[in-house]
Amino acid sequence: MIQRRGPRPLLLHLTLAMLRSSVSRATSLNWKHDWPNLNAATIRQALTQHSADTAFPIAVWTEALRQDAALIHGITAYRRHPWRRDIGDPPVVWSEGGSRLLDYGGTGPTVLFVPSLINGFQVLDLMADHSMLRWLAANGTRPLLLDWGWPDATERGFTLTDYIAGRLERTMAEAARLTGGPIILAGYCMGGLLAVAAAQRRPDLTHGLALLATPWDFHAPTVERAREAAGCLALIEPALELLGAMPVDALQMLFALLDPWGVADKYRAFAALPTDSPRAHRFVALEDWLNDGMPLAAPVARECLSAWYGANTPARGLWRVAGQIVDPSALRLPVFVAIPQRDRIVPPDSALALARLIPEASTHSPAAGHVGMVAGAAAQRQLWEPLLAWLLSQVHEGG
Repeated sequence: MIQRRGPRPLLLHLTLAMLRSSVSRATSLNWKHDWPNLNAATIRQALTQHSADTAFPIAVWTEALRQDAALIHGITAYRRHPWRRDIGDPPVVWSEGGSRLLDYGGTGPTVLFVPSLINGFQVLDLMADHSMLRWLAANGTRPLLLDWGWPDATERGFTLTDYIAGRLERTMAEAARLTGGPIILAGYCMGGLLAVAAAQRRPDLTHGLALLATPWDFHAPTVERAREAAGCLALIEPALELLGAMPVDALQMLFALLDPWGVADKYRAFAALPTDSPRAHRFVALEDWLNDGMPLAAPVARECLSAWYGANTPARGLWRVAGQIVDPSALRLPVFVAIPQRDRIVPPDSALALARLIPEASTHSPAAGHVGMVAGAAAQRQLWEPLLAWLLSQVHEGG
């Protein structure tokens, strides 16, 4: 059996965990009784077995060892887990370069989904019994999906203009031809930014827009995190120059730095799950998706880090596609904006800034995270059903 490589980059996550444990043990003598994540049971046990002067450091040592063991167990269990994605892709109805247009079937309003350029589309089609796209197809819509694919030599030279004014607009035109009229465009995360620009450029092809966890103000709620991301550009520039793309591990490193302890925490929790439980299967499916990302074309990586995160060009009204300013206030169509309340990738304030600019925006704020909103255990209730209701309302209102 081939073992998985994740969580990527593995060395970074193990190093962060090691540093956390080492610092915790080294400084525990000065912390009294407020060590982060130290459970009360550990303290009580230490106090009954040792003197007051040594009880707390011993409790910290015991807890650090327990957490480190749980992390290693969780990573090992994930890498050896027997679950594998066993659903095939739907029919390909059009392709260009490494990209494909997938047709999930169904009847009703046609919705073209646009995922991020960074991760694959599988988060929207996660499992046979837990897929947003297949659920929508079975409940009154016809989802199409743009699979960007692995960037080849030509695509590694693409700019955002090439992707939006070229690849995406031609996909929209093909979707409209297949279905006999304008479509609803739906973008997830970075795909939402691309969808905003494309909808503004091609109102003849678009009669509705859904934006799912889409960033806009990259300096919200604070500018420090954005500047840290922009500052990484100098570090990865040699790789961009050599490879023509930002490697997957470099992308995963940037995401990990948004929440340095989050990966270790979730793998510790996974270690306690029964192997055959639905929660364990969903965890493995989502981690496979996260760890199987795609490299980002070098010109796009430079623009995202320098212009979006560094200069905040979208929110400042300076972002241009094919020379045209991307202006959400110019959109004259119904727009559904989903803003998950617990999103650490796209802070709610960043997405809310976009919703406030769109004249006909209808906002929805589920109590979920960035990924959980579309693929978590409660995703059907939190997003799929509200999105479906909005999509069907556009048909009833003649949109």
